[in-house]
Amino acid sequence: MSGTGSIAGHAAPRRGPRPGVLVSTMGTVALTVAVLQTGVVPVLGVMARQLNASPVDVSWAVTANLLAAASSTPLIGRLADLNVKKRVLLAVLAVVLAGSILAATTSSLPLLIVARVLQGASFSLYPIGISILREELPADRLMAAMAVLSGVLGFGGGMGLVITGLLMRGDAGYHRVFWFMTAFLVVVIVAVIAVVPERPRSTTGSVDWAGAAGLAAGLSLVLLAVTQGQAWGWTSFRTVAGALGGTVTLVLWWWWERRCAQPLISTAMLARRPILLTNLATVAVGMGLYFGFLGLTGMVQAPTESGYGFGATVLRASLVFLLPGAFAGFLTALASGRYIDRYGARPVLAVGTGIGFVGFGLLAIAHASVWQVIAASILINAYISLAYGALPALVVREVEAGETGVATSINAIARTVGASIAAAIVAVLLSRNPHGYPPESSYTAIFWLGALTGLIGMLLIVASRPGLREVGAVDITNSRAMNHEWG
Repeated sequence: MSGTGSIAGHAAPRRGPRPGVLVSTMGTVALTVAVLQTGVVPVLGVMARQLNASPVDVSWAVTANLLAAASSTPLIGRLADLNVKKRVLLAVLAVVLAGSILAATTSSLPLLIVARVLQGASFSLYPIGISILREELPADRLMAAMAVLSGVLGFGGGMGLVITGLLMRGDAGYHRVFWFMTAFLVVVIVAVIAVVPERPRSTTGSVDWAGAAGLAAGLSLVLLAVTQGQAWGWTSFRTVAGALGGTVTLVLWWWWERRCAQPLISTAMLARRPILLTNLATVAVGMGLYFGFLGLTGMVQAPTESGYGFGATVLRASLVFLLPGAFAGFLTALASGRYIDRYGARPVLAVGTGIGFVGFGLLAIAHASVWQVIAASILINAYISLAYGALPALVVREVEAGETGVATSINAIARTVGASIAAAIVAVLLSRNPHGYPPESSYTAIFWLGALTGLIGMLLIVASRPGLREVGAVDITNSRAMNHEWG
């Protein structure tokens, strides 16, 4: 399908909330996703101590969240395509709120893991938000709005770390983080009820439940092997069985989807070169996000006797080292829509990945002074915001309106896969700590890997460039062309 298909599927503008108000509300929804994803990472050690549990057991608070996200996001995206989007959005927010309340009130590790499973549904909020924007906004406002929403998702990861640092001053309990999430979700739900219009569904079809189950099982097994490989041993039976079982399940899922009358996800859509390479580039960007956050946070918190660390507390790491980058990411997210609207998503993404390469490279070479780390953090956050803003635009332009939810869900899962792979690599590199802290070479390797993700992302996007026939089609990422088509 050429880019013109997405134009045909775009709904004519209808009366509703002011675009700025709607975009701000959906941006707040996207911020929820990012904060829930990264806000728990800095307090895993606190959770282990206060729950009298081992770090390996507490790590399931992250693993269960990722597995739930991989299992539920494509299915919820499809449900949003087929039903009233506002109702699906509120239902997901209600599930996430229940998980946050449970996490804030329990002191049981098993119940905390259950709570994190419920919070895993939050990953689907982003694709639902993109679907709502596509349904509500005029064509000339869509790409800028999507870029803002996606950019918020990028810099929100840093904000999650900063917020946690502020909340965990002194000897605070980890429950404080989940109480904040609970209060924030209540505000988001009220905003969604007040702002988002309730439209009748515009797409007909059915849900491929067998395909949803197969994709959930396959992704969960692969992610389980990746996230627990360090704890189980990379050559252990459980790790190998999970990786092989997940791979075989995904192969069988692909076979089923190709033969299903109404598949959960069109395999023809996934195999199309622009979408395939864009999703692979998204995996690389997702890896870069976690190489940056985990590597930078770990390095600045390393003791000064290591020769490279700053001995920063969670609070100081958040305010001094992370907050400037998060603020830069916020400003970049706001501006990225205008750049994408004017120049197109591909040039913006190419510039963003180049900035990421420079930022990670500088951090790998020079990180002895506070200003050097902050400058590199600003560049890395700008890279993530630009990339997160441009990647969904490249996906949306290739699909019909009725496929927006599930297509952007797969793109969201690609980020999750990338983050999981990066987290596993970081765990391996930082496990070498003969002196009680990892050697400086481990962090240098993490930052060079981050630079490599930027380079890989750039090459993949260049390779996905549409052919001559597609270039002649209307590109949804160019609002001026859109205005001409609609005029």
